[in-house]
Amino acid sequence: MMRGRSMVSKVGIAVLVTLMGLVPISCGAVSGDRVGLRSGISQPGIEPTVTPSPKPQVLTVQYADPQAIDPQLLQANQQFSFKLFQAIQSSATPTDNVFVSPTSVALALSMADNGADGTTRSAMNQALQLNGLSLAALNRSNAALKAVLETADPAVQVNIANSLWARQGLQFNPDFLKRNQDFYQAEVASLDFNQPDSVGRINNWVKDKTQGKIPQIVDRLKPEDQLYLINAVYFKGGWSVPFDKSATKSHPFTLADGKTKSVPMMSRRDRLSYYATPQFQAVSLPYGRGRWSLYLFLPRPNSNLTAFTKTLTAANWQTWMQGFRPQNGLVQLPKFKSESATELKSALTALGMGVAFDRDKANFANLWPSGAASASAIDQVKHKTFVEVNESGTEAAAVTSIGITTTSAQIPTQPFEMTLDRPFFTAIRDNETGTILFMGQIQNPES
Repeated sequence: MMRGRSMVSKVGIAVLVTLMGLVPISCGAVSGDRVGLRSGISQPGIEPTVTPSPKPQVLTVQYADPQAIDPQLLQANQQFSFKLFQAIQSSATPTDNVFVSPTSVALALSMADNGADGTTRSAMNQALQLNGLSLAALNRSNAALKAVLETADPAVQVNIANSLWARQGLQFNPDFLKRNQDFYQAEVASLDFNQPDSVGRINNWVKDKTQGKIPQIVDRLKPEDQLYLINAVYFKGGWSVPFDKSATKSHPFTLADGKTKSVPMMSRRDRLSYYATPQFQAVSLPYGRGRWSLYLFLPRPNSNLTAFTKTLTAANWQTWMQGFRPQNGLVQLPKFKSESATELKSALTALGMGVAFDRDKANFANLWPSGAASASAIDQVKHKTFVEVNESGTEAAAVTSIGITTTSAQIPTQPFEMTLDRPFFTAIRDNETGTILFMGQIQNPES
């Protein structure tokens, strides 16, 4: 169930963590050679410690080039982003803020995809919109995408971290572990899930990778848990041109139910990338050197956010992105801070990968060494987000889509005015690869 809240903020930070717990669907003993989890912690009689795996430094050099990313992955990620948001929004309370990182979810699922086989892998690929992209191409492109996003703009901080937490005593397929270490730079640790401090060790990793913004992802470790795969994304970007704090004033914001409330409204006159149709206004606010931007979409007064999100498809998004043009104008944007947590099993099942959660049908044979008798299914996919927007910078967004083609509108010649004083949609996007790091809808800036 989605939970959201907002408040006035003072630091521009957004983070996201996704988690999958893999549990057995049969009780056979796991056989095969013990896999040393690259940290030396699987030796008999050695108390496990959470030791990071060595990171292959060559990846940053080799893959920090957009040309190394298969265009098919970028297209798949965009389609997955909007379909995931649709699925999440369909079960959320209409007045909730919805904020997700589709990139984080896709990376976590890609790590798990390396352990899947047969119809389970086919279903996961369908959910991820991969359309026949091979596992090798998926891994190489994800390695390239990670490196590109982390180095896109030296003025913007983007950190993407992955980890695998294995139950001590289980032996996993060496190829599965190696692919996740090599291509996702995943830290791998063997952990005694029966020890009381195991939950704290995992959560401390999460807290560290999210700069303290998400202190917890695991509540408890169940006896049947075998493996946790975790992805964390941290983004911090200052505006290319900050808002003047002295221009921030209280302003009424109209909620979806028609009630109004007073919010701190930032204000800025500038030449900005702008786009407008009879259905909405949109503006792009750049971070740092302009590689990253916060996109804001405001439905017209005769429409609403629900109607807008029904037009939010990958095809329409591509059309809109091509329509932005520099224009003088006034933007007024409320400061906001939002945190949310949701379980993604229902949303991912709606996208076609329900078999991965089915304990009678899931096939994760590639997790285990040849001849291993144990089998697994995904038990849970947790997703947490934090976002904060103020005069200095931002990190936030969430979105939904149904395909209604929007006609192009002529670019007005007069300076525009755009006051986000009612529910709006927002997304943080890498303007070179088109990657949507975060996306969402803000129904209430200070709920």
